[in-house]
Amino acid sequence: MVFGIAREIVGNGSVTIQVNDVATVAQLKKELILQYPELAGLASFAIAVNGVYATDDMIIKQADEVAVIPPVSGG
Repeated sequence: MVFGIAREIVGNGSVTIQVNDVATVAQLKKELILQYPELAGLASFAIAVNGVYATDDMIIKQADEVAVIPPVSGG
């Protein structure tokens, strides 16, 4: 799932990315930026795996639900 400005960048609410059988969140972020270079222009974006914010070293499994969450602001 892709939210906010990231959704506008990829042009869809979901995207399929091919990664290695053992891929980390950091590797996924790199692949996302390779396929959608405008994502690099964001101040940051977070990845959630199965509804929980993930660290860059977390391993993503094939059945995991992954969400791309752009920076948010507000008060």
